[in-house]
Amino acid sequence: MYQIDFNKPIHVYFCGIGGISMSGLAEILKSRDFAISGSDMKESEITEGLRAKGMTVYIGQRATNVGDDIDLFVYTAAIHEDNPEWTAATDKNIPKLSRAELLGEIMRNFSLPIAISGTHGKTTTTSMISEALMSADLDPTITVGGILPSIGGNIRVGHSDFFVTEACEYTNSFLSFFPKVAIILNIEEDHMDFFKDIDDIRASFTRFSALLPKDGALIINGEIENVDKITEGLDCSVYTYGIGEDYDYCATEVSLDKNGYGSYTLHSPKGEAKVTLKVPGMHNVSNSLAAICCMDVCNVPREQTLAALSGFSGVDRRYQYKGDLAGVTVIDDYAHHPTEIRSTLTTAKATKHKKLWVVFQPHTYTRTKAFLDDFAKVLSVADEVVLADIYAAREKNTIGISSKDLMDKVKALGTDCHYFPTFDEIENFLLENVSPGDLLITMGAGDIVKVGESLLGI
Repeated sequence: MYQIDFNKPIHVYFCGIGGISMSGLAEILKSRDFAISGSDMKESEITEGLRAKGMTVYIGQRATNVGDDIDLFVYTAAIHEDNPEWTAATDKNIPKLSRAELLGEIMRNFSLPIAISGTHGKTTTTSMISEALMSADLDPTITVGGILPSIGGNIRVGHSDFFVTEACEYTNSFLSFFPKVAIILNIEEDHMDFFKDIDDIRASFTRFSALLPKDGALIINGEIENVDKITEGLDCSVYTYGIGEDYDYCATEVSLDKNGYGSYTLHSPKGEAKVTLKVPGMHNVSNSLAAICCMDVCNVPREQTLAALSGFSGVDRRYQYKGDLAGVTVIDDYAHHPTEIRSTLTTAKATKHKKLWVVFQPHTYTRTKAFLDDFAKVLSVADEVVLADIYAAREKNTIGISSKDLMDKVKALGTDCHYFPTFDEIENFLLENVSPGDLLITMGAGDIVKVGESLLGI
């Protein structure tokens, strides 16, 4: 496989450069004097920003975009061999790397790469760790899957040995990485269009753990079922964390305030401490334990870590307050898996409100079909559910599933549920039915955030 050397800048072409991850990797290489060009299917704020930084961005993917001066061709999972740019790169014998492979190659050039994996919580935990490193003036390079307000985006180019990234298991992409410290937050069924079953997913995480060097460290949620099967035989250091008293890093005396913000007593090999958070939910108590353990492993002063966590108010689209609509509180959340929805709605139920409204946009046909009953069960916790059409993402509907199927399941559980094919219809319905004191959550990994923003006029 082609290897990147930061000391020898080359010309790299990104096929799909407008994606949030691809654009971040392009920025990292550009900061190291690499020549960068690429293409995307449409204009966006990201493509405009890349041009402003001196990169060449084409709109539309054509063979003529791939010039003879390109040394490396980088592509996303959405690019297939019939893509004209792929074909041009092949004809010109240009080396290719997938997005994940490039990320792994970039990690090789840092002595302290940190990779945060898990079915849920990657973006928030990555952000917590990033805030702690920045608070300690350790100047990390960061690539995160959401918008982190303190860095004004999803990428930060630093000049230290620290590199922080999310590590996604989909298509086994994280097996191309080279972490020194790795975190596994949880392991559950997801991405069933790729994985066969939960055992297949666990096997993938087990292989990810085995990537760690002898002087590395694995930080893993001790509440994962049969966690020892994941960690057995590893040469690296292993730390467990969890809520209770049976782990290396434990949270006891946990309480949530009126906003759902957690506080607890931390027990660890480096002593006890009182931890206070500014993000809601028990899931974030767990995420913060992983972040604290990681910072201890990296020898970040504990007081810097706790100060950073106490000031961390979250990432865009993670239980994000959007505004007030004539007395209706509007929240937006990225949750698109039943476990994530359960965590979000548990947090919402603990806050003061009259009716809890959830406007949910299912994400991908395969996920909707695989978890149809689970989605219905967790959504039925709300007082009113409004469903949008399924957000297709990378898929086509070859399995005959629709939001109407989910609506029928939710109704059968006794919860009022409504389906509308357009955002305009959803907005009109909400304007006619929500009341002051209600809590409205737009939820999903697609573009459902637009509903709340449109209602609020932002």
